[in-house]
Amino acid sequence: QVQLVESGGGLVQPGGSLRLSCAASGSIFSINAMGWYRQAPGKQRELVATITTGGSTNYADSVKGRFTISRDNAKNTVYLQTNSLKPEDTGAYYCNVHALSRRRDGNYYTGDYWGQGTQVTVSS
Repeated sequence: QVQLVESGGGLVQPGGSLRLSCAASGSIFSINAMGWYRQAPGKQRELVATITTGGSTNYADSVKGRFTISRDNAKNTVYLQTNSLKPEDTGAYYCNVHALSRRRDGNYYTGDYWGQGTQVTVSS
């Protein structure tokens, strides 16, 4: 089993910053990639940023230059530094981990694990 614990969301004024954290724990053998996704009311979940074990990053065009994703491989933790926040950044942010793990039933599993989501609200 893999558990993802997120933190760092909250209410912030336009132009402000938040640092989101997501720590993965459980029977993890390897993590291929970690990322952040978000979902605004009435919209589909969309990619925000991803990062591989080697440090390669990918960002949505809407956040490029403002957000920075990073990870601590030793701690199985991924971060999202969000700067110059805009009202359109508002939404539920979800941590995602693509990993090889052993499930509670003993079977191996390679796939996606999701956090519970943390709310980011940008408003004056």
